[in-house]
Amino acid sequence: MQTPYIFNIQKFSTHDGPGIRTTFFFKGCPLQCMWCHNPESQKYEPEYMVAKDGKNELVGKQYSIKELVKKAQSDQIFFDRSGGGVTFSGGEVMTQEISYVEELAKQLKKIGISVLIDTCGIAPESNFKKLLPYVDGFLYDLKFLDSQQHCKFTGAQNQLALKNLQLISDSGGAIYLRLLLLKRINDDVPAMTNIISWLKDNHIKIKRVDLLPYHNFGRDKYTKLGRICTQNFEAPEKECLEDLKKLLEGAGYFVKIGG
Repeated sequence: MQTPYIFNIQKFSTHDGPGIRTTFFFKGCPLQCMWCHNPESQKYEPEYMVAKDGKNELVGKQYSIKELVKKAQSDQIFFDRSGGGVTFSGGEVMTQEISYVEELAKQLKKIGISVLIDTCGIAPESNFKKLLPYVDGFLYDLKFLDSQQHCKFTGAQNQLALKNLQLISDSGGAIYLRLLLLKRINDDVPAMTNIISWLKDNHIKIKRVDLLPYHNFGRDKYTKLGRICTQNFEAPEKECLEDLKKLLEGAGYFVKIGG
């Protein structure tokens, strides 16, 4: 079994699902989203990034399953009190060594710790089928409904993402649909209406919709990695977010602005 690399373990997170959570950030992603605020997550192998002290720091570390379970267990009292748990994020966890991810989820479930998967959906269908019995839901980042737009801004088409979203819904998995909004790109009513229509037409069951306005956190990371920054977008206006929230609520969805 190949051990994946993790580039961050974030404790007391409140933006990666319900309650207080510990988030394991796996390194490596099939996408290169132009707005990515964690560019150090994109490559699957360790890499050097300039740290605050000006020295090169190696990003990416391997942990045994036992080590990660122990880290999660140390926070279990907070999970139990808040309805939280552990979130596997990235990068893209569903493209990692799936036997490792499956066993980690299985071990956490065995000791009563809730697990959520944060995913873009661009991963083998078989990987989702393996994880479904051991996780409590998916934070599903639907980038764009239109495949050409998806390809333009992420480097990949979205047919697989839509297929896996359908699979999770049909299998009874809980879906927290996360929609990143970029000013004058996908923050308009027609774009959201198309998403609602697609969800309804395909009978996709959604637990909650999170509207995520673009932010430019992490711009300095590109320089520290020796890359050109592609984070050159704007956040939607507050009034726009409220209008889209009302539109989704009118369609019967529970909606939250922010993660």
